[in-house]
Amino acid sequence: MREGWRVLDQYADRWALITGASSGIGAEFARRLAALGMHLVLVARRTDRLNDLAAELYARHHTRCEIIGSDLSDPREVTALFEHVTQKGITVELLVNNAGFAVVSEVEKTDVDRVLQMLRLNVMAVTELTYRFLPGMLERRHGAIMNVSSVAGFQPVAYMSAYAASKAFILQFTEALSAEAYDQGVTLTALCPGTTKTELFEIAGVPGWLKKRRLHTTDKVVRGALRAMEKRRQYYIPGWRNYFVTMLVRIGSRRRVVKESMKFFRPGHPSTAPPREVAHAATDAESR
Repeated sequence: MREGWRVLDQYADRWALITGASSGIGAEFARRLAALGMHLVLVARRTDRLNDLAAELYARHHTRCEIIGSDLSDPREVTALFEHVTQKGITVELLVNNAGFAVVSEVEKTDVDRVLQMLRLNVMAVTELTYRFLPGMLERRHGAIMNVSSVAGFQPVAYMSAYAASKAFILQFTEALSAEAYDQGVTLTALCPGTTKTELFEIAGVPGWLKKRRLHTTDKVVRGALRAMEKRRQYYIPGWRNYFVTMLVRIGSRRRVVKESMKFFRPGHPSTAPPREVAHAATDAESR
């Protein structure tokens, strides 16, 4: 890497767009980037929380924030988001695709419409926003995209098959585009967190679940992700335990791996993760 080279043209007075920014990992990205002097486009459904966050960031750093209330599971709103930012004359130097949610369910009890909504948000919105903002970065020969995947993206997971598959898509999609964009000065990184300390399980109705699991703070996850981005890494897994797990599932038989996942995610099982449907569009967390 040449001396003085940075992934972004610079942080100060440049714009970052963060989806799912109302709390958790998304809000932490906003705080860290504001501290570096970036202006922010904050996108989520809960505009009251975005307004509170924007006020906090202005008080601390005089950060300029553009607040956009949007449900990105609606394809029309994804396109409208890009058009709105373009019409405002905002040049996005860093895109953080963080919004998403999970559905955990047995097949016969699955809400198919909810799964399709999840795939529109986890897969289609990430894909469209990446393809819409990436060409401008390539033309400028600087910029970065952070797509939030999950450690679940490294393996099939029973009872949350579509969710794990969506995160596998994000991981491989990001890695492939990273290779294409690397020599043109643009970096794409897939953030693959494990269990992260957020309000996700409080909202899901299992307030004690996090006490039973090893977890990371959002601060640790985001700080590590930004360091990985500066090193131009294709993906980043917070914590050596999470990294070790992803290695184990790559050397074990796929039949064994998916059968083991049944012990942890079977709905109603005492050791299971959240109940049947867990959203992180609001909480912006990942749970393993």
